[in-house]
Amino acid sequence: MSHPIHRGGGLLVTLLASSTPAELLGAQIDSEMLTFPTGAPVFSAGEAANAIYAVRRGIVEVLSPDGDKVCHRPGELFSYQDIVWSDGHYRNQAVARTPVEVLRLDRLRFLNLLHNHPTLAIHLIAQQHDRLREQRTSGTCCY
Repeated sequence: MSHPIHRGGGLLVTLLASSTPAELLGAQIDSEMLTFPTGAPVFSAGEAANAIYAVRRGIVEVLSPDGDKVCHRPGELFSYQDIVWSDGHYRNQAVARTPVEVLRLDRLRFLNLLHNHPTLAIHLIAQQHDRLREQRTSGTCCY
């Protein structure tokens, strides 16, 4: 099953149901492409959680207040927990560990995307499952 999506300039992009979450996010007309140099904050703890992010290039490290670190690589989404389950603020901070390109989609557009593509939730759960399996295999709590 394919989902036609219009992207700026009238270009029609057809995404298959098997599209990755980052591809779905990037195909949204309202998504923004942002670049950050190494060491720059993508967002800080306490800021309003008003967007979800997907890594297109580079590595973004998400740091919890407890000091736990999780690295996100190209194709991975981050901050969705704060968008869906939080009190409206980022609980963690995100920092570019290399020069990065990220896609940003505002909260309401993301929730609409999730409504229109329910399998996106399965992709996000699978991403979390893979992280937990990797942690268990390596014997680490964070990486």
